Amino acid sequence: MAEKRLARGRLDYPGVGATENGRPPAGYPSVVSQVYLGEGTELYRRVAQGILTWELQRRSGLRVRAESDVVRPGTRVVSGFGVGPLRVNAPCEVVWVRRPVAGDGPQSAGFGYGTLPGHPARGEEAFEVEIDDTGRVFLKITAFSRPANWFYRAGGVVTRAAQRHVTSRYVEGARQLAAGES
Repeated sequence: MAEKRLARGRLDYPGVGATENGRPPAGYPSVVSQVYLGEGTELYRRVAQGILTWELQRRSGLRVRAESDVVRPGTRVVSGFGVGPLRVNAPCEVVWVRRPVAGDGPQSAGFGYGTLPGHPARGEEAFEVEIDDTGRVFLKITAFSRPANWFYRAGGVVTRAAQRHVTSRYVEGARQLAAGES
């Protein structure tokens, strides 16, 4: 029997995986946000756990439905924001995952996911927590996208403001994870 997928279709943009180690494709504006969260391996691992179990998305106020409780390559997730008839669903597929490694020292953990048909944008977004060689911990969010259709293109200013708002909510969620808040 065929596996029932949470969302249909295929990744619908060029440059799949570029948030991990590449450049965004031509014609796709990109944004990189990096925020200091604190210091120490324990903090790093706590934030990594939250990122790799969808907790960062939940803490940002998104309604998350995923095929797996743990982020894995190929997992599909539908995040929703808004209320009632104004709810926008954003189907994505995880395209890469990096887990924490044993020991101390500089490293990063996180994942990137790409848009599927029905998402208001076409592109990719990645969420990583990084610890440097001095023990400082940062959240890094990398995204490249463009509107999926005329409707979202027409709302350009509103769409960009919404993206900035959601990014600020991700940062707040990461700060909660860093502080160990339940």
